[in-house]
Amino acid sequence: MNWRVYILAVTTFAVGLVELIVGGILPTIAEDLNVSLATAGQLITIFALVYAISAPVLLSLTAKVERKRLYLISLFIFTLGNLMTYFSTTFSIVMIARIFTAMSTALVIVLSLTITTKIVEPKHRAKALGLVFVGVSSALVIGVPMGIFVAEAFGWRAVFLGIALLSTVSMILIALLLEKMPVVEVVPLKAQIKSLANLKILSAQLTTLFMLAGHYMLYAYLTPFLVEAFDMSASWISICYLIFGIASVSGNALGGWLGDKMGTGKAILLIVSTFAVVLFSIPYTIVALPLFLVVTILWGALSWALTPPLQNYLIQTDPKTSDIQQSLNTAALQIGISIGSAVGGAMFTVTGSAMHLSSFGVILVLCALGCAIFSLKRAPVSHEAELGLKSAHNN
Repeated sequence: MNWRVYILAVTTFAVGLVELIVGGILPTIAEDLNVSLATAGQLITIFALVYAISAPVLLSLTAKVERKRLYLISLFIFTLGNLMTYFSTTFSIVMIARIFTAMSTALVIVLSLTITTKIVEPKHRAKALGLVFVGVSSALVIGVPMGIFVAEAFGWRAVFLGIALLSTVSMILIALLLEKMPVVEVVPLKAQIKSLANLKILSAQLTTLFMLAGHYMLYAYLTPFLVEAFDMSASWISICYLIFGIASVSGNALGGWLGDKMGTGKAILLIVSTFAVVLFSIPYTIVALPLFLVVTILWGALSWALTPPLQNYLIQTDPKTSDIQQSLNTAALQIGISIGSAVGGAMFTVTGSAMHLSSFGVILVLCALGCAIFSLKRAPVSHEAELGLKSAHNN
């Protein structure tokens, strides 16, 4: 396998940190910038929303730009955004910086996957793509707990300075060691949207959106929840995020295993319905920390277990638009994060407590379950829909 893939994996780790790490240090940011927790939570909401919109739009707009050059430009903007966060003096400046980093992160991750498929042999492609995804998931497992420790020792801004330095190193390595990439055809935005005309596909994408929205109702405010429930120190909060992160990464394997064992449809229904039960039970497990940690492991594993069977379901549903559906599924995921963190922030403001955010999140997860059932009961994608997509692509 091409050793340059490891550079791309390190790069995705760096950019993955920016989105995931804010939740762990949210109270520190809010206190330093003199804003409420709900207001600080908008940093997660805006990032996810901009990311979701930027991924398909920017790829279409930059379709004719050489890939290595575009990759370096994106990383440069990403680095500037993190430096802007480090030197920020107001919440508004941080928010503007988050917009820049979200746009560049969207391009960097998609380009990392695209470039990986070009620089490795077909027989190593799956392994190489898995390695790039490990970069993102490692940001959750290692990066968030590490960020909490760094913020506690050196202040929250130091976290973003560290990310800027890491992305700078990646940028230098890519500039020196990665060959130029030819421009490849990008599916037009119109064609991507056209593929959602089929209700079977649209409801499947909405399953991801509502699942993540329900999840992030609490996860975006997990740190204040842990402080409220257990009066946890920064060290214990880091341990909880580490446990959650390891469980989340393991959830990918769990979802894939369930999909192979019982079929994608049954696996999707089992994962979403079990996730709803676990999410609902969280506020009632704080009577004992060990019990809460066990439920946290289930919560973390199930939060990522949906991805493999759902993406496989999308491929099976309409193989001809499978590439588009993977891109749109990422957008649906990010929109779900945006909605969940926004609604969670609103509920936190109204109730003044993070204790029952997961209970409200269950409502959104049940919407995901309804969408999944609706999708599974719909007829297969018709040839007319495929022809419509092809026509939009040609136009």
